[in-house]
Amino acid sequence: MSLKARIGNALKSETEKGKPGVRLATLRLIDCAVRDRDVCARGRGDGEGCPEADVRRVLETMVAQREVAAREHEDAGRLEEAIREREEIEIIQQFLPVPLQGKALESAVEEVVTDLGASRLKDLGRCMSALKERYPGMIESGAAGKAVRKALSRAS
Repeated sequence: MSLKARIGNALKSETEKGKPGVRLATLRLIDCAVRDRDVCARGRGDGEGCPEADVRRVLETMVAQREVAAREHEDAGRLEEAIREREEIEIIQQFLPVPLQGKALESAVEEVVTDLGASRLKDLGRCMSALKERYPGMIESGAAGKAVRKALSRAS
C-alpha cells in the first residue's frame, strides 16, 4: 500500500471515530501537506501527483520542524506545547520507514558490496549510492558509512 493510501486510510479511520484530538489534527496536517505537493506536481505536468519519495520528504520535514519547535517550547518553559509537538512527531513517524540498523544494515551492506564487487575504500561512494537507491528512506548515512567501511576493510 502506498504511503498516500496509508495516510488517507488512517485519516478516514480517525475521522470515523468522531473523537477530535492530536492524532486527528496531525493526520489532517499531513494530508494537507501531501495534497499541496500533489497540486504542485500536477501543475508541473505530472498527472500522477507527487511520487512516494516526495511524500516521505514531506514527512521528514514535518518531523524536523516539530523537533525544532519542541526544543524552542522547552527553552521557553512551555512544556505543554513541547509535549504536543513530540506527540505529533510520534504520529508522523508511524508513516516513515524504520531505518536499517544492526544485523539488517550489515546484511544489506554485505549484499551491496558483493553485488558491486567492491573491495577498496575507493568504492565507498558507489556502495552508499547503491544502498540509498535500494533502501530509500531507510539508510542513515553515518551508520551506513561505518558499516560500508568495515565491510570494505574485510573485503580487501
